Amino acid sequence: MNKPASKQIEVQIMGQSYLLACPVGGESALLDAVERVDTAMCRIRDAGKVKARDRIAVLASLNLAFELSQKEAASAQAPAATPSNGTTINGSSNEASPHTQTRLDDLMRRLDQTLGSDGQLI
Repeated sequence: MNKPASKQIEVQIMGQSYLLACPVGGESALLDAVERVDTAMCRIRDAGKVKARDRIAVLASLNLAFELSQKEAASAQAPAATPSNGTTINGSSNEASPHTQTRLDDLMRRLDQTLGSDGQLI
């Protein structure tokens, strides 16, 4: 009999349970990803500036994507490890440059306009 190609794992992100499909053997990588997302979302929530769960999720996603692109850019530029400046979308780490901060503020304004007054995408 064939083994299933994936299995379901229940995880908690910001106190809410999610049932996720996971490839067999990929449990460790999925749990690491869940921990990163949970940490990023809780950090934004705990900063107290954003309340809506969907906005927190969008900001956490942007932070993680930004960090990934910084690491990819650094590894593409030089074979030696280049330290990241630690800048994040929500400004919780190191200070962003004025240009970056202006772009981030504009992104936040557009996000707020898109989500509308009820804070819901749909």
